[in-house]
Amino acid sequence: MSVGLLAVVDDILTAALKASAKTAGVVIDDAAVTPQYVQGITPARELPVVWKIALGSLVNKFVIIIPIALLLTAFAPWVLPFLLIIGGGFLCYEGAEKVLEWFGAHHEAEDDEPRDEKKLVFGAIRTDLILSTEIMLIALTSLDPDLGLGMTLAALAVIGLGMTAIVYGAVALLVKIDDIGLRLMKSPSRRVRRTGVRVVASMPAVFRVISVIGTVAMLWVGGHLVIANLAETFWHGPYDLLHAITHLVEAAGPVVVWIVDAAVSAVFGFVAGLIIVGAVMGVRRLLPSTRRATAHH
Repeated sequence: MSVGLLAVVDDILTAALKASAKTAGVVIDDAAVTPQYVQGITPARELPVVWKIALGSLVNKFVIIIPIALLLTAFAPWVLPFLLIIGGGFLCYEGAEKVLEWFGAHHEAEDDEPRDEKKLVFGAIRTDLILSTEIMLIALTSLDPDLGLGMTLAALAVIGLGMTAIVYGAVALLVKIDDIGLRLMKSPSRRVRRTGVRVVASMPAVFRVISVIGTVAMLWVGGHLVIANLAETFWHGPYDLLHAITHLVEAAGPVVVWIVDAAVSAVFGFVAGLIIVGAVMGVRRLLPSTRRATAHH
């Protein structure tokens, strides 16, 4: 490999690493959200399902997000905020639905249905599309605009592959920890067997915590997307309120500011999600009556 090519590769990796640092929060959200989709399926199908979702995530990034983002950035940058509002609204909707399920409000269509693998994979890839869009758009806006199209594409490819490997590697590890615990329980060492028992016994609680983190993450990321992009389009109100609240705690340091920002975004996301859930339920109730009226005519 020539010195010139090595220098180009080094520049691409450096640019990718710098841009990736700004996407860390969304990557954590993605890793927390995805295990929810693997719960309820047989252990033998867990890794194949994670693999299918990971492949879907790569398709999202390389076939849909990167080409469209580059085209829109070049020819219609004004469209991007509206797309992100729609994506953020979808995450708010999903997060609000999860919270309602915790309190026993299930959709009738889902109550008696077993978990279908194809539906699980489709749902996970659909959610990944939103999260991956934010990851790649944050990365794109963090890259030096003077890099050129080829270098920008290469850096985005490195980021896309790296983030997918990190997220779904972590998810695969999480869903198979109980199997690791079962193997430890077969060890001749009593101490190792006890560790295995503790690992297996702790997994239900771990997944409950992950489910909560994933739901809060959806509301936080969705709420933040909607707030930030509403401000870029036609309504500054929520952004100004968020800025005023975070300004009040600036003296407490950047960590407290980040926590307050995330909390306010999550609350906004939940309220927005409830409004969307209400609208969707209203439409669903109207549709059957409309169909019945049409059938009578």
